[in-house]
Amino acid sequence: MKEEKLCEQCGSKMTGRLDKRFCSNQCRANAHNANRRQNSGEQLILNINSILRRNRTILRQASPLGKTTTYRQVLEIAGLDFRYFTHTYRTKGGNTYHFCYDYGYLLLEDEKVLIVNWQPYMEKS
Repeated sequence: MKEEKLCEQCGSKMTGRLDKRFCSNQCRANAHNANRRQNSGEQLILNINSILRRNRTILRQASPLGKTTTYRQVLEIAGLDFRYFTHTYRTKGGNTYHFCYDYGYLLLEDEKVLIVNWQPYMEKS
């Protein structure tokens, strides 16, 4: 009597090779993606990327035309996490801008924040 094999991902009946584990490429990919997400290092990367994307979206929405000044509290209420950024840009005057991809901010006095877009002159030589 032949043993019935079941897909490891969805549990459906399978036919074919004896060592077959998944019924389709879709189930195979879903199983491997789920396994990768369970890996704590991968999950950490996914979480950080999600925060960075959210930060960029908030900065873009707060400054659709480029240079804008707002208050830190407004950005915090919107969900900006000031701990996460992709890179910094330091001016000759010593100011440090924190960027989330192509949108950045400079912390000013009185809890104000200057939001800027990345400019070509900011490229490092």
